[in-house]
Amino acid sequence: MVFEEMGITFSVEPSCILRDSDANPGGEWLPGAVLNAAANCLTAKPGRTSSDVAIVWRDEGKDSEPLNFVTVEELRTKVCLVANALDALNLAKGSAIAIDMPMNVNAVVIYLTIVLAGYIVVSIADSFAAPAISTRLKISEAKAIFTQDCILRDDKELPLYSRVVEAKAPMAIVIPARGSTPIKGLRTDDLSWEDFLGRADHTKAGIYTAVEQPAYQFSNILFSSGTTGEPKAIPWTHLTPLKAAADGWCHMDIRKGDVVAWPTNLGWMMGPWLVYASLLNGASMALYNGSPNSSGFAKFVQDAKVTMLGVVPSIVRTWKNTDGTAGFDWSNIRCFSSTGEASSVDDYLWLMGRACYKPVIEYCGGTEIGGGFITGSLLQPQALSAFSTPAMGCNLFILDSNGNPLPQDSAGIGELALDPTLFGSSTTLLNADHHEVYFSGMPEWNAKVLRRHGDEFERTTEGYYRAHGRADDTMNLGGIKVSSIEIERICNRVNDAILETAAIGVPPVGGGPEQLTIAVVFKDQSPQAEDLNQLKLMFNSALKKLNPLFKVSSVVVVPSLPRTASNKVMRRVLRKEFTQAKHSKI
Repeated sequence: MVFEEMGITFSVEPSCILRDSDANPGGEWLPGAVLNAAANCLTAKPGRTSSDVAIVWRDEGKDSEPLNFVTVEELRTKVCLVANALDALNLAKGSAIAIDMPMNVNAVVIYLTIVLAGYIVVSIADSFAAPAISTRLKISEAKAIFTQDCILRDDKELPLYSRVVEAKAPMAIVIPARGSTPIKGLRTDDLSWEDFLGRADHTKAGIYTAVEQPAYQFSNILFSSGTTGEPKAIPWTHLTPLKAAADGWCHMDIRKGDVVAWPTNLGWMMGPWLVYASLLNGASMALYNGSPNSSGFAKFVQDAKVTMLGVVPSIVRTWKNTDGTAGFDWSNIRCFSSTGEASSVDDYLWLMGRACYKPVIEYCGGTEIGGGFITGSLLQPQALSAFSTPAMGCNLFILDSNGNPLPQDSAGIGELALDPTLFGSSTTLLNADHHEVYFSGMPEWNAKVLRRHGDEFERTTEGYYRAHGRADDTMNLGGIKVSSIEIERICNRVNDAILETAAIGVPPVGGGPEQLTIAVVFKDQSPQAEDLNQLKLMFNSALKKLNPLFKVSSVVVVPSLPRTASNKVMRRVLRKEFTQAKHSKI
C-alpha cells in the first residue's frame, strides 16, 4: 500500500513482500525485485507533474534575492547530463564513487546520478579532516570523488579540495564554490567540473537509461562509528531509500505540495534520507547553502514556505540563545522533526512557539536502519522530548538487567533491542562481521534472535519512550556518533603526564545533547585547576584533527579507570557517576 502511495515502480515486480531466509534473521524483503531508487525520484508521482518543484534553494549572503527553483524535469535533465559524463570516465559499473561536499543542488544531482548509473555512493561528511576522509576512501575502495574547491560559510573560505588531496584521494572532480570561477592547482588526473561535463555526449545529454538493479544491490556506503575505533561501513541497498521515504510518509506526513528542509549533509544518513523522503513522496526539498544557525536560514524557511522542518537539538539551542528566528513567519510549518541526539523539553517548547505550537516528531534510528525504529506520530498525542510509537513496521523491546525482554506494555528502562524483521535495515557490513555486531549474544523472542542497537531507552508508565544515550561505548556528540576509543587515542598523546583517559558522553541537567567529558588518570600527582583548564584547551585543539565540531566540556581527574575482570574499561560506571555528580549540584 505504501509503495502504491509513493508511486514506486519496479522493472521486475517482487514475488512477494517477505519470505524467510536462512542467511538473514530478518528474512528477505521483496524477493526477486529489480528497481533503481534514483530513477524513482525522477519520475512523476501520483498527482505530481514534471513541472512541479523538486528543489528550492538559496545561497548564504543572498538572503534578499529571489528563491531558486529546480523542477522535476530540470533535475532529471541535470542528472542525465552528469550520468553521461560519468560513464565517459570508463569506471566499471558497481564502482564506489565518493561525495565530499556541502549539501547543495550539485551534490543532490551527483548523488542521484551515481545511483541512477549503477555505481555506489560513498558518503563523506564535508567537516571531516584528511585522516577521516582517507579512512573512508580506503574502506570503500572508492575509484573517484566529487568535491568542491572550498566551502563558503559566514564570509569565510574553508578549504575542502586540499583536505581531499591530503587524504590521497583517487581522481577528483572539483566543483567551484563560486559558480564558474576557474580552479587552479589541480592534480594531474583531477578534473574541473567544466572539463568533466565536457566529456558528456551532448547529442544525448538529456537522455539516460537507468541501470536497474536487484533490490539488495548496494546503492550507498555510509559510515557509523564502532567501538573498535574504525568506522563501520554500512551499505544501503535499493530498498533502504524506500524505508526512509516510508518513514517520512507515515510519521511526518510528507506528501505532494510539502516543502521539506533539514540542515544536514550527504555524509550523514539524514542527507540521503532527505533526498528520498522528499522526492519519493512528491514533495520539494529545501536546501540552504550556508549555516543553519544564521538569520538567513530562518528567513529561507519563511520565504520557501517550509512545511516540515527537521532539526537537531544543538541548532535549536543556538536559535533560542541568539533569538535568530525573531521576526520571521514560520506559520507554514505543519510539523517539526528532530533526530541525532536527546532533546531538551524547554528548548523544544520554545521551538514549537515559533510555528503556532506545531508538534515536534522525535525520530530515532540509525544508519544501519535506513531510518527510524522509534518516533512520534501526528495521529497520536505527543509529549515533548519523547517518542510515542515504534516506527511503522518495527517491533522493539527493552531488555532487563539480565538481558531478557520486558513485557512490551510494561514500564522499564534498559538496553533497546529490535525485532530483526525490519524493512530496509542492513544485512552486511564491509569491514566487520554483521552477525557479531548486531546479533551475537542477543536473546530470542518468538524463535527469532533480536537485533542489537545499543541505545538505552525508558518506557514510561504513560506509554511514551525516552532515550538515555548509548548503552555501549559509542557517544553521540552534536548528532555525530563517535567511538570513545577514537577520542581517547588522541587525548592520550596530548601530554606526557597522562597515563590514560576515558571519553564519556554525559547528558546535561535538564536534558539535551551529550557533553564530552574526559576522565584523566595521571602518572604522578594531580595537577592544579589552572593546569586542567590548559589541558582542556589542548584536548580541544588535538580533537580538531578528528572533527572540528567535537569539543571537550569538562576534564575530571580520577585515580584509576574502573575495569572488568577482562580489563575492559567500564565507561558506563563513569558516565553514571559523572551524571549523578552533575545532578547533585542543583
